[in-house]
Amino acid sequence: MKTKFKTKRRLTSADERLKSVDAFRASEIRYRRLFETAHDGVLLVDPSTRKIVDANPFMTKLLGYPHDQLVGKELFQIGLLKDEVASREMFRKLKRQHEVRYEDLPLESRGGRHQEVEVVANLYQEDGHPIIQCNIRDITERKAAETALRASEERYRILFDLGPVAVYACDASGAIQNFNARAAELWGRKPVIGEASERFCGSFKMFRPDGSVLRHEDCPMAGVLRGKIAQALDQEVVLEQPNGTRLTCIVNIRPLKNHRGEITGAINCFYDITERKTAAEARRRNEVLAISNQELVLEIAQRKAVEVALKKSERHYSQLLGKSDAMQEQLRQLSRQILLAQEDERKRISRELHDVIAQTLTGINVRLAALKKEAALNTRHLDRDIARTQRLVEKSVNIVHEFARELRPAVLDDLGLIPALHSFVKLFSKRTHLHVHLTAFAGVEQLDIAKRTILYRVAQEALNNVSRHAHASRADVSIEKLAHGIGMKIKDDGKSFHVERILNSKGSQRLGLLGMRERVEMVGGTFCVESAPGQGTTIQVEIPFATVQKKMLHKSGKQSTLECP
Repeated sequence: MKTKFKTKRRLTSADERLKSVDAFRASEIRYRRLFETAHDGVLLVDPSTRKIVDANPFMTKLLGYPHDQLVGKELFQIGLLKDEVASREMFRKLKRQHEVRYEDLPLESRGGRHQEVEVVANLYQEDGHPIIQCNIRDITERKAAETALRASEERYRILFDLGPVAVYACDASGAIQNFNARAAELWGRKPVIGEASERFCGSFKMFRPDGSVLRHEDCPMAGVLRGKIAQALDQEVVLEQPNGTRLTCIVNIRPLKNHRGEITGAINCFYDITERKTAAEARRRNEVLAISNQELVLEIAQRKAVEVALKKSERHYSQLLGKSDAMQEQLRQLSRQILLAQEDERKRISRELHDVIAQTLTGINVRLAALKKEAALNTRHLDRDIARTQRLVEKSVNIVHEFARELRPAVLDDLGLIPALHSFVKLFSKRTHLHVHLTAFAGVEQLDIAKRTILYRVAQEALNNVSRHAHASRADVSIEKLAHGIGMKIKDDGKSFHVERILNSKGSQRLGLLGMRERVEMVGGTFCVESAPGQGTTIQVEIPFATVQKKMLHKSGKQSTLECP
């Protein structure tokens, strides 16, 4: 039994050893796998010799050395430590502390690449023998990122401190965490960082743009932190400093959130627009003043224009008044001349009646008295005396007819203008021994009696003027058809005269010219005179078929001239 028990015991021990060996081998395989595939460099170092006994593939790649060239070298020989003294110091620390950590050691690869590594060395026993395992991690990229982050933070800090925009940050409770110099400048004070009594804003007081008080608990920062508003964009608030100075600012607030979307704080960037608003207000006032000035200048210009117009109107009315006075004076003179002319005509008719008609009638009366006596005493010469008396009566009748023709020719009413002119021209030529040639357009008889009378009177007056003033030997009277009326010309070969001078004189010739013009213009016609040395005088008359009212004065206000244009 003892022998069986011992044998069984030996078999159990052998099985346990086999299991231990298998477990060891499995552990060795796992360790080797970890050793070979690790993304950190691993060196195994013999503490007694300080030389490398093994290195994983990542380490050979990190240093650029083949595995066989690493094995057998000390740490300072591969650039991991500065020199042999440093290597000895590290091993002494390991013996005392069993662990040494280097946060950032410079490491240069075989190819000259500089890198930063983190080294953790541990001293432990392996199969009863001490062994040092150095885990080396390449932290070059992390260090570069940390350096870049520090540089970025530095730049941000410089920008934060020196930027022209005021910036401050609050935590979720509203306590101020930091602020830059510009914020303190606009606040006029420096709040205590993290002070619970100074929340949401570091200003002394706040107001809305309309001047009403804005409590810190109701300011835009509080609204953002409490989630009442998503953010504040270009909101206008008024800050009051402890010295009473008020500044108008524009605030822009964004919340800060964690990965769960919870608000952890907020940042406010605000800037002063007081000067800009003051300038804008001044510009607005200037624009209002400029508009007012323009309106004032325009009003002044309008008033000046009105004054000039009034002065011009006054001058114009003054001129019109003067011309009216002159015309009234001319009318008075014309009236006097008409009265004088009428009186002269009466005197002439009176003399003619007295000298011719009265003497003829007296002769008839004397002859009749003589006939009465002779009839009683002697009848031998009675027939002769009766014949003489009859001739005196006939002469008286002719004289009366001549007076009647001068006053109003009956032939004009009975036969028309052309026969009346022929009759007048015949008697006129016989009386004045002036040769007159008459040519007439038969259509003139289509004019009404008033217009034909005017043409007759103008021809009569013009020929009488020729006989009295021109000393002419010939005169031509022509009546022709025009586009819109009838034209008449009376031309003589006598001496000329200055038309305007005669117009401004006070003689009977002026009165005759003005009378002719007045007659023609009464029916809408035109009248003018041409007179030149060596060419005689021509009177031109145009009378329209339809009567047109014409003004006695031109638009210029000047007295109409008699000269032809």
